[in-house]
Amino acid sequence: MLPLRNMQAIDGTDTRLLIALAKDPRRTVVSLAQKLGLSRNTVQARMAQLERKSVFLSFERRINPAALGYPLMAFISVHVQQQKLQQLAKELSEIPEVIEAFGLAGQADLLVRVVSVDAEDLFRINGKILGCTGVERTDTSLAMGELIPFRMEPLLEKGPRPAP
Repeated sequence: MLPLRNMQAIDGTDTRLLIALAKDPRRTVVSLAQKLGLSRNTVQARMAQLERKSVFLSFERRINPAALGYPLMAFISVHVQQQKLQQLAKELSEIPEVIEAFGLAGQADLLVRVVSVDAEDLFRINGKILGCTGVERTDTSLAMGELIPFRMEPLLEKGPRPAP
């Protein structure tokens, strides 16, 4: 994925296409073309262009971890030795219960989203994270519920910001 500052601007047609996809990600190119009043070739070319621009994130469906037996979700703030960040990222990616991790500016260095079977399992996972190269300490917060799921429609409807 390209760094955000290197993203190329999208236009109104791209935005309309992305809104339609956000509302129904299973739409076919033909269906999108009909919905938007564009030719199939135009939609296909735009989709390819958006993909080259790294506009699309992973197409992996969002799967509820509870369905896999992991009903408990937590966010672990990780404080690390900065020079070991790359090695740490590799080690974290090898822990299956780590489903997301972000580098931060602020009090913590990383925010890691994990899922677990129960509190005892969360304790085990936290121990694995603490055992990773460069980790100094962690702070764990339990997720009590998802209030606003990941979404893009409001930003798409607002429209792309003009380039500075």
